[in-house]
Amino acid sequence: MFLDINYLAALIVVLTLHEFSHAWVANRLGDVTPERNGRLSLNPLRHIDLLGTLMLFIAGIGWGKPVPINPRNFKNPGRDEAITAVAGPIMNLMIALIVAIFVNYMPPNFLTDFFDATLDLSLVLLLFNLLPFAPLDGSKFLILFVPARSRARYQAFMDKSMPYFLIFMVIDLYFLKNVFGFSLVWTVVSTVFFWLKTAILVVV
Repeated sequence: MFLDINYLAALIVVLTLHEFSHAWVANRLGDVTPERNGRLSLNPLRHIDLLGTLMLFIAGIGWGKPVPINPRNFKNPGRDEAITAVAGPIMNLMIALIVAIFVNYMPPNFLTDFFDATLDLSLVLLLFNLLPFAPLDGSKFLILFVPARSRARYQAFMDKSMPYFLIFMVIDLYFLKNVFGFSLVWTVVSTVFFWLKTAILVVV
């Protein structure tokens, strides 16, 4: 699927806008770190992550290059870091809503497959990035709901948890899928994806 030219083009658009939104929101909230690192840009080459892209082709789930931020530059570090994190998934939702209008009402033409692919990838990235695992955006947004007394331990665990996340993904996508015929992550993501896509296409 992802070797299709329409999905490749959609992937570049969706990932670029996702990561750019992190940089833009961080900049608006007072942190110029993304701008200094060249991430306040719509140049796709600044946002494509090699490992995340490879995982997309290997496992069907991927991510862009994380946008560097310095929470100390925020007026309210905990809140503003969470807002910056959720900006990416919100951008994906906005893209999905806009593209759904074209999918619903535009007569079939050479862009039809591209808009379909953009809608699908926007929703997949939205849902996947909201999973509560580092380095995904959901892990940073979830801290708002962690009791204050436990936030330091939560953050310390998240800072070291990426290897565990990758191990979990390998076990889930290969061992569980090959042995038991299902993937926990894909079961959750695909189920919510189906209902969310159906609802968006009905609403718009």
